[in-house]
Amino acid sequence: MAKSGTEGFYATGRRKEATARVWVKAGTGAMIVNGRPLDEYFGRETSIMIINQPLQVLEQVAKVDMTVNVRGGGLSGQAGAIRHGLSRALTRLNPDFRPPLKKAGFLTRDSRSVERKKSGQPGARRRFQFSKR
Repeated sequence: MAKSGTEGFYATGRRKEATARVWVKAGTGAMIVNGRPLDEYFGRETSIMIINQPLQVLEQVAKVDMTVNVRGGGLSGQAGAIRHGLSRALTRLNPDFRPPLKKAGFLTRDSRSVERKKSGQPGARRRFQFSKR
């Protein structure tokens, strides 16, 4: 899965239903998500902050270029998937990056997902209103 070449280092990140394929290479800080700039794709500052967390921990903010294909889930899940994929790709770029990313918890796949709706009730845990009479 570690792939290098002209396009840089590749890794996959996942969160909820979202899957992000991330390519990282040394550069000037350009970030492209699904063919659009990062700021244009994610409207929320929170999502952009989540994605930039691994770069801030490693102090690599304007030193790497990132190209991402992300699909599935919502914007929040996609941001988490990109963070996970970016962290994994950075460890392939430089193995010395692994300990600080591991300590920050960015290399761990967040396995939480939406609990399924059960039959005979309106939601996963919600029950229909009880009527005594």
